[in-house]
Amino acid sequence: MSKELETYKIHRDVSWLSFNYRVLQEAKDPGVPLFERVKFLAIYSSNLDEFFRVRIASLKNLIRAGKKTQKILYFDPKELLENLLDIVNKQQEEFSLIYENEIVPALRENGIIIKKRQRLSREQNEFVMNYFTDHMLPFVQPVLLNKNKIRPFLNNAQLYLSVLLEDKENPNKEHKIAIVKIPSDHLPRFTILPSTGDKKHVLILDDIVRHSLFWMFPGYNIIDSYSIKMTRDAELYIDDEYSGDLVEKIKTSITKRKVGTTSRFIVDREMPENMLQRLMKIFDIKKSDIIKEGRYHNNFDFFKFPSFGMDHLKDTALPPINYPSLEDQPSIFDQIRKNDHLLHFPYHSYESVIQFFESAAVDPNVTHIKIAQYRVAKKSRIMNALKKAVRKGKQVFVFIEAKARFDEEANLNWGMELEKAGVKVAYSFPGVKVHAKIALIRKLDMNGEQIYSYLSTGNFHEDTAKLYTDFGMFTFDERITSEVARIFNFLETSKVPLQKFDNILVGLFNLRSGLRELVLQEIENAKQGLPASITLKMNSLQDKEMINLLYEASQAGVKIDLIIRGICCLIPGVEGISKNINVISVIDRFLEHSRIFVFHNNGDTKVYLSSADWMVRNLYHRIETCFPVYDKNGIKAIIDFLAIQLKDNVKARIIDSDQNNIYQSESSNLAIRSQLETYYYTKRQKK
Repeated sequence: MSKELETYKIHRDVSWLSFNYRVLQEAKDPGVPLFERVKFLAIYSSNLDEFFRVRIASLKNLIRAGKKTQKILYFDPKELLENLLDIVNKQQEEFSLIYENEIVPALRENGIIIKKRQRLSREQNEFVMNYFTDHMLPFVQPVLLNKNKIRPFLNNAQLYLSVLLEDKENPNKEHKIAIVKIPSDHLPRFTILPSTGDKKHVLILDDIVRHSLFWMFPGYNIIDSYSIKMTRDAELYIDDEYSGDLVEKIKTSITKRKVGTTSRFIVDREMPENMLQRLMKIFDIKKSDIIKEGRYHNNFDFFKFPSFGMDHLKDTALPPINYPSLEDQPSIFDQIRKNDHLLHFPYHSYESVIQFFESAAVDPNVTHIKIAQYRVAKKSRIMNALKKAVRKGKQVFVFIEAKARFDEEANLNWGMELEKAGVKVAYSFPGVKVHAKIALIRKLDMNGEQIYSYLSTGNFHEDTAKLYTDFGMFTFDERITSEVARIFNFLETSKVPLQKFDNILVGLFNLRSGLRELVLQEIENAKQGLPASITLKMNSLQDKEMINLLYEASQAGVKIDLIIRGICCLIPGVEGISKNINVISVIDRFLEHSRIFVFHNNGDTKVYLSSADWMVRNLYHRIETCFPVYDKNGIKAIIDFLAIQLKDNVKARIIDSDQNNIYQSESSNLAIRSQLETYYYTKRQKK
């Protein structure tokens, strides 16, 4: 790839920060209900925490690796790091302004007061003193710091107060520094205080610790205190050699993750410079590690901010729409035999998916159940159905991806539980992730072997199915089911299928080449003067070769609409490069997670749903599925849905080279909020 073409791409990490800013935009949008704005502060903070633990940590490791490794790059890692940190610092300043100037006053207007510790009533002061002694005292762990003798280990993402102390007997001596743990890992971050009238008073845990410092350091005067937090490298370093026990390596790496190198050292921006310098020496912190935030860190704890039953400050409930064609039938399998069924979550109820497995577990004619799991709910009816199926004499196979980032431990625990129940469990392939979301059920009846399949853009996760937008398809179509069976044979045996995949595009086999052929066909149609268009919806677009192919399509006259929630390295609207490409991003109450690829194909529209984004990792290093939708009703529903999203003028942002995230506003004179429109569209189509 030429460096000239590289200039028409946004670096993935810059684009990701732009995506996270779209999340922050939701927090400052006065049209969003107040508690949802608080939730978006938490989402923004949680996202940023992972970004530093993985992306920034990896970038710092790249810098440490030296010039030999860096010379293959099209960017300077040090310059990129400086740029990213500059963007983050500006966002953090805006975060603080949103919280202090908008969220806190709005809470107060609704009778919820976040108290300052200096303004506690006598009753509240007594409550705090008792709360500290009764609940907090064993956890605060005060330590006086001494660079040469005492340098305690700061746990990842743990909150601490750094305290400046004056010796009462020797006030002219240099002030000492201590740290005190804020035990948010043991106690709620937000404590409801006694109050009178209709006001609700809340005190943040950090301030309870501040209020109690004089008890912990009786020989000192408390000059001031400032919150700090260490973020550590979370990337798993797993060698991809084709030997050894990969699962054991992952278990070892999970333990190492807790003691990873520093990727971020967060401090209160009000901390005096000389105190910060002393802390940097004590904890061996570099200037590039410093991120200055407001008074409080770990703002993802706002997920648990008390709501006091004030539901009017939350989003209006959108109860999942049941799907009676599958849910209210004597046999779900008879219904799937009649025709394909396409469900759209969380608009549709997830009950049909759960019943698919629960019915299979007790059906005497079912012999086999197979499923590929990437992330699993803590309490899962699907997993319980699989264990029940084994007790009923079924053969059950579960492929568990043990390398699902931050869910490795939970997945391994589920694997062990299923194995104890008698389920055949297989785990990750070295060097490859299995990201496909597929299931298969085999029945034997008077007509012989019958295969039923379920394919989805999202995980078999009952909890996220209420929050993530995903499509799932039940099918009896042998064109699909036979190839799903072939994928499972590969997952079970590691033997490469002898037959090629003609319908499903499968990662490591024909996914990337199949997608290329679909785009190239549109290019050829455009060159012949035929109508040509592509509509793609996904989480992330980063693969350089596919971006270049879209640029080629644009130059040939193909009209391209992209709906990209997160990373988008492509730059639309560049004369001579991407003039025919339009990109929007929709951020709203539900997390947009479905991947949809639509190709005009000279009027014979081809529609695919997929587990794969167009990223290097998905197209080269994962087992993914990209499956066609053949049912005419399903095709219509998907195309209608995309049309609704493209017209969104409430929650859609325009993606461009400037990364300004301007709201799309010209699609209609009516306010069109695509997620609400989709909910009511789905309700009108109720089957």
